[in-house]
Amino acid sequence: MPSPLSPATIAIVKATIPALEAHGLAITRRMYERLFEDPAIRDLFNQSHHGETGSQPKALANAVLAYARNIDNLGALASAVERIAQKHVTLAILPAHYHAVADALLGAIRDVLGEAATPEIGAAWGEAYWFLADILIDREAAIYHDHEAQPGGWTGWRDVRIESVTIESETIRSFVLVPVDGGPVLRHQPGQSLGIRFDLPGEGVLTRNYSVSCAPNDRSYRITVKREATPGRPAGLVSSWLHDAAHPGMVLPIAAPAGDFVLDRASSAPVVLVSGGVGLTPMMSMLETLHAEAPERPTWYVHGALNGRVHAMAARARQFAAERPALRLHTVYEAPEATDRLGVDHDAIGRITPEWLVAHTPAAEATYYLCGPKPFLASLVHGLARLGVPAERIRYEFFGPADALVEEVPRVAA
Repeated sequence: MPSPLSPATIAIVKATIPALEAHGLAITRRMYERLFEDPAIRDLFNQSHHGETGSQPKALANAVLAYARNIDNLGALASAVERIAQKHVTLAILPAHYHAVADALLGAIRDVLGEAATPEIGAAWGEAYWFLADILIDREAAIYHDHEAQPGGWTGWRDVRIESVTIESETIRSFVLVPVDGGPVLRHQPGQSLGIRFDLPGEGVLTRNYSVSCAPNDRSYRITVKREATPGRPAGLVSSWLHDAAHPGMVLPIAAPAGDFVLDRASSAPVVLVSGGVGLTPMMSMLETLHAEAPERPTWYVHGALNGRVHAMAARARQFAAERPALRLHTVYEAPEATDRLGVDHDAIGRITPEWLVAHTPAAEATYYLCGPKPFLASLVHGLARLGVPAERIRYEFFGPADALVEEVPRVAA
């Protein structure tokens, strides 16, 4: 544990809050410009979060501001710090990377604030940065050590081969990955993700995180990927490559699975899994695990999709429900097509609401696991809390930048 921050540093950092409120986004944008001058550092980041939407600089600006506001109450940031450490492990982040970030961040503060960035402010933010960095480095070291100690565990990057490709829906495919070295894999916790590196022709090295969509086992991982496409914008580079070019036999480097969004396998209390779109990927890992390890545990799986054409793994979920009386399914299609049969392929039309969840699942005792787009999560996280579900029983994951320390959807769960 690093030495406590000095009272003078705490006071100076808190005094910079107005400047961060006014210029935080400019600082983080400049920080990334500086950081990405090093291609090796740039390759660690998902560049789609730094382009047109600028979601990662916005997330980091919020994070820096949250850190300043809570510099004298860091316990409030504990769950966010754990999330960052887990995400860093999926990217094989090392202590040396923190030096590059420190130089870029402190340099960006000077660049943006100019003369207002006095030597005292620079020294205080340097101390504050390394205090948090040392906490993260220590936690990440503990996770890496734990990985190495487990059967099939490793640190850094390990080559896997695509063993098979399965078309799950019109927009989603699954890829089974097995180690090239023939050894076992580290058993992931249901809900965790892998960091994967792609060297795409004409694009260079790109790093992405994908949830593992199968139950823990010793020989393989499965990822399930949606082809990302937004009207008026290019399709996702990596997801398009996986759909169009990836085939059995190809080799990819992966980091060991990590993440703090995990199924509580020790509990026997009811569990409610709720997903939207491709947010079903960690839920399928949880479903498969419950099917194998706790078939009597009361489980509800509630999924929302546009229609049957894009609904992945529907038959697999129905098979589990047929074999497990303790599992209840509820599927909602927002815009069903003529071939989508109400009562067979889907159970309702519209969107999943917190009111429906509280009325039809054991809200007084169940833990809710949520995954999907941010608007979907915002509605359900806030709604469940408003309807009386305790924060510790609302757990969620979304696909997007690792919003360090603070997120657009407030993390009400620990």
